[in-house]
Amino acid sequence: MRVLVLGAGLQGTACAFDLLNDPAVKQVMLADLQRPVLPPFLQQVADARLVPMALDVRDERAVRAAFAQCDGVLSAIPYYFNGVLARLAVEAGVHFADLGGNTAIVQEQKQLDAAARAKGISVIPDTGLAPGMVNVIAQHGIDQFDTVESVKLFVGGLPQVPEPPLGYQIAYSIEGMVDYYTTPSLVVRDGQPSTVHALSELEDVTFDAPVGTLEAFHTAGGLSTMVYRYAGKIPVMEYKTLRYPGHAAIMRSIRDLGLLGLEPVDVKGQQVVPRDVFVKVAGGALRKGKPDLVALRVVVTGTKDGVRRARAWEVVDRYDAKHGITAMMRTTGYTLAITGLLQMSGAIEPGVHTPDECIPPARYFSMLAARGIEVREID
Repeated sequence: MRVLVLGAGLQGTACAFDLLNDPAVKQVMLADLQRPVLPPFLQQVADARLVPMALDVRDERAVRAAFAQCDGVLSAIPYYFNGVLARLAVEAGVHFADLGGNTAIVQEQKQLDAAARAKGISVIPDTGLAPGMVNVIAQHGIDQFDTVESVKLFVGGLPQVPEPPLGYQIAYSIEGMVDYYTTPSLVVRDGQPSTVHALSELEDVTFDAPVGTLEAFHTAGGLSTMVYRYAGKIPVMEYKTLRYPGHAAIMRSIRDLGLLGLEPVDVKGQQVVPRDVFVKVAGGALRKGKPDLVALRVVVTGTKDGVRRARAWEVVDRYDAKHGITAMMRTTGYTLAITGLLQMSGAIEPGVHTPDECIPPARYFSMLAARGIEVREID
């Protein structure tokens, strides 16, 4: 297998690290706008198979040349590039997967299905943690029932030790966090797609110590296209973000005061966008870089053989101190790598599929477990 990883940030380097630990992978090309400087954990496993390279994904000619050298492309760059990149991958006849995060782009990629089938390759968008791993677990849960009443997804990336005032540190992008806290969340209610306010409908979700009780609230994006796939079939589906208690109330106050607004305001004769100020100031304060954890739970309620019950699955993963790899990188970057390995090994049917539509859960869970990420059913 020859793999091209696009993006040498946190998730791309974690993806490359995971791929290099698989002897079936013969080459990993790690590309970024500038030739990447390898982080220490990747230097530890770097050998002749790792080829750092500069690539501007806006240069279609250069992208086509790079795609011609590989069997699969794994995109860990911003979502807005992935529509064009998926098209180029299909044209080149190479497998493609990305971290996604934008349902409109996924729907655009879905239009490539017939062409991908004709080329005998697969395209899998939205294959990180959420959307991604949590959707595969949700689909596994749905498959355990004859009829399903509700599907509830909960995911959070958190510091292992919360610090005031927010009990939070940036796990990926503060811009992304602000978007999630201000964008309406798409859910299924009464069997139909609907929207609810971000940071709303607070509830407690309790994990084993030392994680303890977390608060959950609506944010956008986690359900991805499952909202439309199960419209009219499942009465209730929703995705909520997990944080330490008190976080949502503070962020609602910040939002309601207008500090996350996008309309410029006059400040001493200068036009200033409130959100830009918040991102700059809070972003620095929240980028703590301390050991993190990822907490995930999926709860499915339905009937099996005439008996109504709820079943739940969870993941709790922690910072890898040995290698210096965060839990968010493990559950997102490794998940992207696993998806690519499944594609290139022939485990995925040709076409364009979201993870819940195509990833074989037993094999996927086994591959996660081999990396120390355990998906377990709980009482």
